[in-house]
Amino acid sequence: FVLARYAFRGRELFYTLFTIGLMFPFAVAVLPLFLMLRTFGLLDNPLGVILPQAAFGLPMTIVILRGFFRTVPAEIEEAATMDGCGTFRFFWKILLPMARPALGTVSVLSVVASWNNFFLPLLVFNDPKWQTIPVGVQQFQGQYSTDYALVLAYIVLAMVPALAFYAVAERQLIGGLTAGATKG
Repeated sequence: FVLARYAFRGRELFYTLFTIGLMFPFAVAVLPLFLMLRTFGLLDNPLGVILPQAAFGLPMTIVILRGFFRTVPAEIEEAATMDGCGTFRFFWKILLPMARPALGTVSVLSVVASWNNFFLPLLVFNDPKWQTIPVGVQQFQGQYSTDYALVLAYIVLAMVPALAFYAVAERQLIGGLTAGATKG
């Protein structure tokens, strides 16, 4: 919200630094991330997956939400201010309800990316009790043979929650993807 609505010195530089994060794939950060997670004791801990996943999803989230917040007319904020609404109240009571499509888009993209992530859980979890579905599919692939029936059954089971989440949030996703696409 701040990067879209308020002019301050260094705003574009700050935004650029966030968007530069889109250029680097996860594989570039594997070794430093592993060392940091080991130092903080987050290996075999769900936070060891949640925190990096949130950090790597932040650039896309900022790009989508900034595009949406820039399309909200300044007159709405001016009218709210005239009615005695402060900045935080404007954000919570007016802007967030208006941002449901963009928030839905960000949620769907983040949940599906997290659900399908293979490399981060493989890196963080050694204990089989924390094994995720994409990592579990790997069990059915051997060096010389693959049990395709089990792999495909596992993949179908892995798709069901992501498809259900998408089906529930489909309208918000489409609205959010097109919200920041046009000006006016």
